[in-house]
Amino acid sequence: MNPYMQIAIEAAKEGMATNMGGPFGAVIVRNGEIIAVAHNEVLGTNDPTAHAEIVAIRKATAKLGRFNISDCQIYSTCEPCPMCLAAIHWAGIRKLYYGADRHDAIVGGFDDEIIYPLMAGTADSPLLHPEIVDKQACADLFQEWHNKPDRVMY
Repeated sequence: MNPYMQIAIEAAKEGMATNMGGPFGAVIVRNGEIIAVAHNEVLGTNDPTAHAEIVAIRKATAKLGRFNISDCQIYSTCEPCPMCLAAIHWAGIRKLYYGADRHDAIVGGFDDEIIYPLMAGTADSPLLHPEIVDKQACADLFQEWHNKPDRVMY
């Protein structure tokens, strides 16, 4: 067994045992060194974004003192949901390893399947019918950001 995945599995089991969240664990590694280990914390924190991958990214970026961790890899016990996959992308992580896939997660009652058709625009949801409010004032923020002399792009 991959040693990093074994640690991710142990983290997932810890999260389940302490009722912090579901059966998800993640490990972030850089040059063979473990930078962060996390499990799902949705139940323990009442934060629906506290998936194992997100928690691991938060820990890793805090430890490394930077938002770009493109020199790291992530190991996840399950195929990341779209939110986590996006976070992995925004963190700059270039290599993802996962164990179970989204179809395995359905067995445990975790079903992301509605999200994929929503993203493709082939399912209906109130989220697909947003209302634009105060567009110009909000768009002006981007020009202000662009003109900010000390901005840091990310």
